[in-house]
Amino acid sequence: MSALFELKAVDVYFGQTRALAGCALSIHPGERVALVGANGSGKSTLLRTLHGLVPPTRGAVSSDASVRQAMLFQRPYMLRASALNNVALGLWLKAVPWKTAQTQALEALARVGLAGIAHRNAKALSGGQQQRLALARAWALQPQVLLLDEPTASLDPGAKREVEALMTEFADAGMTLVFSSHNLGQVKRLASRVIYLEHGRLLADLPVHDFFNGPLPLEAEMFVKGELA
Repeated sequence: MSALFELKAVDVYFGQTRALAGCALSIHPGERVALVGANGSGKSTLLRTLHGLVPPTRGAVSSDASVRQAMLFQRPYMLRASALNNVALGLWLKAVPWKTAQTQALEALARVGLAGIAHRNAKALSGGQQQRLALARAWALQPQVLLLDEPTASLDPGAKREVEALMTEFADAGMTLVFSSHNLGQVKRLASRVIYLEHGRLLADLPVHDFFNGPLPLEAEMFVKGELA
């Protein structure tokens, strides 16, 4: 099966700071890939590079241009508008007529359990509701790949379970997921493959069972044991 993304010896620099160092990986359809590592390890930069927001300083990134993809940020931006219009606007920008966009937006809100608050101001919603709204906004575009940067960070346990359940449903429906997380329990529940990053270097890339049960590089082993901040 051809790869959705392929990185070859990718370096990313921000000024003199190297955020990714020689990253090489392929991601294929249907995978559920978790990116783990300490703060500053390069997880967010890798996600942004996959999404085309951060170009490589060196190396090459190839992707299938025909594949639809969307990205959720750790703190999703909410327009000062209703939840319904936050979703509908994304569809309208994709040339969907406004009335059709609103109908499809309501379907997307229902998909994530937010139909009842469709006309509430998005900025007035709770953190968990905003994250589900961001998922609705992405799902409405029918992406084949969903990139998520710490999708449940700072959410309460109930909201985390709701977001995880949606991610599982999307993956079960055939969507490819690539997500960063500090929650190793979440990684065990959701991922099929784990990539460990350390100072921008990819040190481990393993099936989830092997990552948590097999031998690991020292840094990754310390991280799993909670001995590496």
